Amino acid sequence: MKNLSDHLPTRLAALATLVLVIPLGTRAMLGWSNPLGYLSDMALGSLLVLLLHRRPWWLALPVLLAWAALWVASAELVSAVGRLPTSADLAYLADPQFMENSTGGGLAHAWLPWALGIGLLAWLASTWRHRNQPSQPLPRKAWAIPLLLIAGHWGSQHLAPADAEQWRLYNLPHQLMSAAAGDLQRHVEGWTGQTQTFTPLASSGLTQSDLHGQRLLAGPGTARNLLLITVEGIPGAYLRPNRQALHSRFDTELMPRLSQWAERGMNTPDYVLHTHQTIRGLYAMLCGDYDKLANGTPKGVELLTQNERNQACLPAQLRQAGFTTHYLQGAGLRFMAKDRIMPHIGFDAVHGVEWFRNSNYLEFPWGKDDRAFFEGALGYVDQLQKQDKPWMLTLLTVGTHQPYSAPDKYLERYDTPKQAAVAYLDDALGAFLDSLERQGVLKDTLVVITSDESHGIDGVRLASSWGFNLTLAPDQAQLPRIKRGTYGHVDLATSLLDYFALPIPMALGGRSLYRDYDSGREMISYTNSMLRYHDGQGVFTECDFQQRCRRYASEGFIADRARYLGPGDSLIGQQIAALAGVLDQSLQHTPLNLRYQFGGPSPIRLRKRIQDDWADNLIGAQYLEMPEGTHTRVRVKVRSLDPKRAAYIQLKAKQSEQDVPLGLPEQMKVTADEPLEMEFGFDNPTARKAFSFHLLGYGGGQVEVSDFSVVTALPGEDDVTEEMADGHIAHSG
Repeated sequence: MKNLSDHLPTRLAALATLVLVIPLGTRAMLGWSNPLGYLSDMALGSLLVLLLHRRPWWLALPVLLAWAALWVASAELVSAVGRLPTSADLAYLADPQFMENSTGGGLAHAWLPWALGIGLLAWLASTWRHRNQPSQPLPRKAWAIPLLLIAGHWGSQHLAPADAEQWRLYNLPHQLMSAAAGDLQRHVEGWTGQTQTFTPLASSGLTQSDLHGQRLLAGPGTARNLLLITVEGIPGAYLRPNRQALHSRFDTELMPRLSQWAERGMNTPDYVLHTHQTIRGLYAMLCGDYDKLANGTPKGVELLTQNERNQACLPAQLRQAGFTTHYLQGAGLRFMAKDRIMPHIGFDAVHGVEWFRNSNYLEFPWGKDDRAFFEGALGYVDQLQKQDKPWMLTLLTVGTHQPYSAPDKYLERYDTPKQAAVAYLDDALGAFLDSLERQGVLKDTLVVITSDESHGIDGVRLASSWGFNLTLAPDQAQLPRIKRGTYGHVDLATSLLDYFALPIPMALGGRSLYRDYDSGREMISYTNSMLRYHDGQGVFTECDFQQRCRRYASEGFIADRARYLGPGDSLIGQQIAALAGVLDQSLQHTPLNLRYQFGGPSPIRLRKRIQDDWADNLIGAQYLEMPEGTHTRVRVKVRSLDPKRAAYIQLKAKQSEQDVPLGLPEQMKVTADEPLEMEFGFDNPTARKAFSFHLLGYGGGQVEVSDFSVVTALPGEDDVTEEMADGHIAHSG
């Protein structure tokens, strides 16, 4: 017995050190200190101790590895973009190739895997050393510890919800379990008829265009052309005039050159970004509509199924008005179907990284570094200036996407690679604007600079929703330096059409940045797992993933401080969630009968071998939704365009963190004479979200993916062959 009593504390201590001591120390070292966060770590850690201390090592090890991976993923994503992972992110986080690109082969907190690894090895060694010794159970009363800790956390959050970022309040497994429990509770209430009835919030204030304000310009703007510069992930706090206007306590000067340009233009400090993800931000700003205020299929992808709403988007409207319309980004186009979406919404010319002929200044896995990108873009603008027609050019940078590459001289000057990458972008963008001015482009071109999303700033309130909009106009003298009022990406398309005095399609929502309004306005946003709504009458409400809401007195949406009014009542979370649901369905009025076509006639060059499941994807079928009880049919046609060369095709699928087996061969040979034609289907017994197809090819040469159709419908209503024969599935190109 003495021998056993010596071994038990050793094994138990090793496990407790791993799941309790290391997480608590990690939280302190990461600066995530909050009593509720420590409570969450202790609750989960004590639960793991109770669940695993008597289990065989081979059963406990996978659980601990998954738990450690979630800790590393949380630390990296918070460091990179200022938010915890969601279930939709887990597919990417579980993919080693995506993570290698996102981290550049290195981690922001490289010490964390080492600490967790050492803890795991110590636990394994202790367990193995005493594998033949029986373990005595802990007292049954010990199960009260995690239950009391979880109950204390739950009670605190429900009685007085904390005003802090989610990663400060929860560890990721606790948050995911809490979200699942909340979803289950709402389902049970629905099944048993316990759901409370409530009056829905009207959506008209969010969806209809409003041109009742006083025009800032006496007539149409004097600019002939439009240059829309979208920079990756930059929050509004990086521009000095925005910080000053909102009296922000954030005072780090990361973009001094852009701030100098901002002193010469019109700034909109209270500028809201509605979601995360580039494709969602681009859709909102170019098509005047809120993208999904959750993690559903991006509306840009849904837009491919129709040929009406896309004609209301800004590029299509400007093309109808006689502009030539161009889109240029520093990364590849196929991921998230931008090669399909951008032509579909009205761009005449769409180019990605393949367009550039100039070399990079540094290695960057996602495409062009910012200096090389803007030098190439300068040549593009020069070509446009030589044509007779007015033009619209939309630029999208990628250099401030993690892993935040920057030259050594920037890395030496700043504390983190993220700050160095932002400074590198600032210099590159500043040089680009200087060149445009020297060449006379600014004399006849309206320049609007904004960001697709915000990578957030630790400790800055609402930083994940805080964007910016900087206007540099030939008629700048008629515009204010600070544009008062609440605006967001949903307003941009309406604003730019209003500047050129062009008709505003009824499908577009939003107010015009080039008008003054004497009343507040509603605004909504979903970032960092928080659904936020301003009623336009001085009350700001934010609700977490369990529909626990806090209310604040706030004149606008973005503010450095706001007076806390108390928790929202039991219905406000349901009302705001229902409002978000109405906005989510603005394109698809029913989630059934979803029909997508991701194929097209364009040749696609293959690599000799597959290097990255994400960058090498031949189609843009990502983040699809498949409702419960439906059936999905997929049809694929691929042929080689080289009569002397065979290509090899793979098709993979992922849903959230899991690979989805499709029952297909690992590789399929394709030649010019023997193309690949296949059709298959699968049931969706439960709703699927964040479902992604990865069509991959290797062997060199070029292929044509003439058909990649995905039809999700009720059983018996999903005949792909007949639909394709009738031409009912919309093509985007």
